[in-house]
Amino acid sequence: MRSIKSRWFAAISVSLALLPAVQLCATKRPRYGGTLRVELRTPVISLDPREWKAGSVSAADDEKLASLVYDRLLTLDDYGRVQPSIASEWSHDASFRNWQFKLRLGVKFSDGWPLSATDVVSSLQPLLPSSYQVSANESGLSIRSSHPSPDLLEQLASGPYFVFRAQPDGTLLGTGPFYVAESQPAAPYESNPSATKPARIKFQASEEAWAGRPFVDAVEVTLGGPALRELLDLQTGRADIVEIAPDLVHRAHQESLRVWSSAPNTLLALRFDDAQPAGADDHLREAFSLSLDRATMANVLLQKQAEPTAALLPQWLTGYAFLFDGKMNLERAKQMCAALPANEAVAAEPLRLRVDGAGDLMKLLGERVAVNARQANLAVQVVTRPTNSSIAGGMTGNTAANLAGGGTPLAGLHLFAWHYETVCPRAELDSLAKHLLLQQSAEGAQGVNELETLYAQERRLVEDHRVLPLVLLPEYAGIGSNVRNWMPARWGEWRLADIWLENEDEKNALPAKSSHASPSSERILGRQP
Repeated sequence: MRSIKSRWFAAISVSLALLPAVQLCATKRPRYGGTLRVELRTPVISLDPREWKAGSVSAADDEKLASLVYDRLLTLDDYGRVQPSIASEWSHDASFRNWQFKLRLGVKFSDGWPLSATDVVSSLQPLLPSSYQVSANESGLSIRSSHPSPDLLEQLASGPYFVFRAQPDGTLLGTGPFYVAESQPAAPYESNPSATKPARIKFQASEEAWAGRPFVDAVEVTLGGPALRELLDLQTGRADIVEIAPDLVHRAHQESLRVWSSAPNTLLALRFDDAQPAGADDHLREAFSLSLDRATMANVLLQKQAEPTAALLPQWLTGYAFLFDGKMNLERAKQMCAALPANEAVAAEPLRLRVDGAGDLMKLLGERVAVNARQANLAVQVVTRPTNSSIAGGMTGNTAANLAGGGTPLAGLHLFAWHYETVCPRAELDSLAKHLLLQQSAEGAQGVNELETLYAQERRLVEDHRVLPLVLLPEYAGIGSNVRNWMPARWGEWRLADIWLENEDEKNALPAKSSHASPSSERILGRQP
């Protein structure tokens, strides 16, 4: 995040006070230059926020790279407080329905073209819900909402709400610290056609960036690498920043690698639909929820790299998630199952559980869910072959039946992942309700007692037991020893423009760090506007 000058000097003062005397004389100033090498597990990246699918885990990687190219109207500091970005000032009326934003002067796209209010309007209008209307005015733009929106700033400062300009060829330009210099799709090797060369994207530092030039000259991103290979590349110095799968975090710690983790920002949960009649019984859904051993899933199956949850939104986002009780009650679940019709609890056609998403982690979690259900005398079968129904599509039984071809059995229960894309709890709950086709929306959860209203809304959704939250996963990243000023946001946003790279000569010149040094003693610096 681009830092103002006063915060820059304050950060220096704090870090110098924390540094041991033996290190003080050898501390180096940030250096410009070098190429930051990043490896992500996702095989495909989209830099068009209009294409991102809400809640998608892949959209989290899209956002990381999009933040290199684009800016938002507003940004968030380390404490989640709204700060100016492209918008220098803002105001609203007493009802929080009409918002006015004044644009910063002198902002240009990477090709040198000046930013206009029309560019901002054309960017934000397709991204915001239909209840918001964006229009240009003399000093900037206005956003009108059909309902009170006191949290609009938090929504605009996170998630997909970037500002860009579409080119005639369909590519997008931004005002951010980098621009896309090269893009190589995955392709077979000439020497070995059976092997695939990973996709690569190179981002070049932009001299037109209004907030100042980033420290590194370029960021090279390799996509689709195996998780173990990424870890090896980090160990051998072939990569500077890599994603780490949750099941490899313990190994990374054993190898003494620098590991960063975000706040839990991905929900793993179950969803019932009407593809199978048994899922329509609210008593069966409640019994299923009581049979789940969320603590064992998080602490044993996921090796304490996850948090059990019975809430749709995480504690760090709302502050009230602890009020939802997710404790296992197997005896009560058995009693409820005993009262169910025989064709629902122990049926000739068991409830089929489909695992959405690739990877052994999701498959293991699905098997654990099935084991818990069987302990409560609920017949569950994990479907390993994908079906044509969609978790986010929320299709009705008739529609799903029409789309199911070739005798593929439909699944009435789905294990899925949902990534929180903004720091606005109301927007997140509304997005969950909308894309999972739950009966209630959180869009009206604004007012004087907004948090209480939001809690009541989430409580009604949870008690319907259409969606059963299981665990929350953070993101993990491995950081190379040469990477300096790695200061991502706690909620998962990376700030690669503030990173600088220490070369080998500088590393060798520094004395070994004292084992008693505070982790925060690493010098905290940032770019100046």
